[in-house]
Amino acid sequence: MEKRRSFLKNIALLGTALSAPATLFASGKAFVSPVLKDSLISGKVLDQGKGIKGVPVTDGFNIVTTDHQGSFSLQADPRSEFIYITIPAGYEFNHESGIAQFYKPIAAGDFNFSLKRLAKDDNEHIFVVWADPQIQTDADAQNILTQAGPDLVKLKSGYPEGTLIHGICAGDIVWDQFRLFKDYKSSIGQSGIPFFQVIGNHDMDLDVRTDDLSARTFKQNFGPSYYAYNRGKIHYVALDDVFFLGTGRRYIGYLTENQLHWLEQDLSHVPLGTTVVLTLHIPTNTGQKRRYELKEDDIANVVSNREQLYKILKPYQSYILSGHTHFNEHIVEGNRHEIVHGAICGAWWSGPVCYDGTPKGYGVYEVKGNQLSWYYKSIGKDKDHQIRVYDRSNKAKPGQVVANVWNWDASWEVNWKEDGVLKGAMTQFSGKDPMAIDLYEGAVKPQEQPWVEPILTDHLFYVTPSATARQVEVVAKDRFGQVFTAQIDL
Repeated sequence: MEKRRSFLKNIALLGTALSAPATLFASGKAFVSPVLKDSLISGKVLDQGKGIKGVPVTDGFNIVTTDHQGSFSLQADPRSEFIYITIPAGYEFNHESGIAQFYKPIAAGDFNFSLKRLAKDDNEHIFVVWADPQIQTDADAQNILTQAGPDLVKLKSGYPEGTLIHGICAGDIVWDQFRLFKDYKSSIGQSGIPFFQVIGNHDMDLDVRTDDLSARTFKQNFGPSYYAYNRGKIHYVALDDVFFLGTGRRYIGYLTENQLHWLEQDLSHVPLGTTVVLTLHIPTNTGQKRRYELKEDDIANVVSNREQLYKILKPYQSYILSGHTHFNEHIVEGNRHEIVHGAICGAWWSGPVCYDGTPKGYGVYEVKGNQLSWYYKSIGKDKDHQIRVYDRSNKAKPGQVVANVWNWDASWEVNWKEDGVLKGAMTQFSGKDPMAIDLYEGAVKPQEQPWVEPILTDHLFYVTPSATARQVEVVAKDRFGQVFTAQIDL
């Protein structure tokens, strides 16, 4: 009789748990299932009814893999909110209106996953990175729907039919206005490209008491805030590095022990030397401390415990993709390359460029095997739009010709011609972009967001042409051998 009472009690608790998450999420309380403490989660990962062996399955705390029948059993942590898989290479990305589907809420009760094998090899594929759509108003929503969305559609149409393309949004999907998540979904839905999302500081719930609860609404819309998947020879990881301090809008860049421990488990299933593409919102590092000669990092704009992440990634060729800053920057150290992306919204939809003069746009990555190449795609511009040149009247270096090469890294070659004659290398310097100065410098500019100001950047170059020069042409070659040019008449 006692066993029966216990059984009925557990059934009642399970019924409560399965019906409770919406209420619990709404109240700001974490979902904890009293049943899962003593129960195994079981399910299968199938391809047309046939089991897929070796697929990692996780509750966000522990990871197991499927057996030869595609079956798994997982002792779920009582804090678990989802059961989700690491999609193996060679399979389609399931999605609903563009939002990748690789997870099941604990409340679902059904933990069987169905995948479909791709009709083609996926060693060659494309992915794009949108950082900081930052939708705050209905006008912003119209901008992303009429500018960024159609630009992505056009980009997709420029590749051969059947090209494998997926997207990653590196956070700050909205600007605290969760009702506008629907407009983001509509904008990516225009292209039919499956997107994976990362949480940003403006995607957090601010009415909760700790960081543990701050991703509540994000999770309702997009699923887990950290996860992994595979395509071709690339292992992709998304992490949540925005740590809410529980008061106001305050946060720091920080990776919790739960995530670092989970990442160690995740990478234990990935061969050493594999190319790992890791996306998070706040950059692990930038050049701002050096450029502004600061004594300390701004801990809201870099990851405080980044060295711990670097140790975990050391055995791999890693690319860290981030956003948050509204400027574009590359930091390369050994086998680790971080790319901080310019913003989809530019300067919060108040002008055509970011703080550093980078046009509003996004990163495009072309993958062949374990190798990546990339370019920055300015919204409304062709792929070749990679340089802006300013005449002698510019405010950054008056009397000089200045070029902004926004996707520059130290492997680029930036040369110049005067009236068609090659003169040699331009001189790199740290300064403010002349267009950003004109648009944003001062207390009353821009009108929409008067607090926006231009910032120092490293991707500026200058030359001193002769007094009789009629034209200067900038010729820039990137690390992949692609050559871009831009001219200005004097």
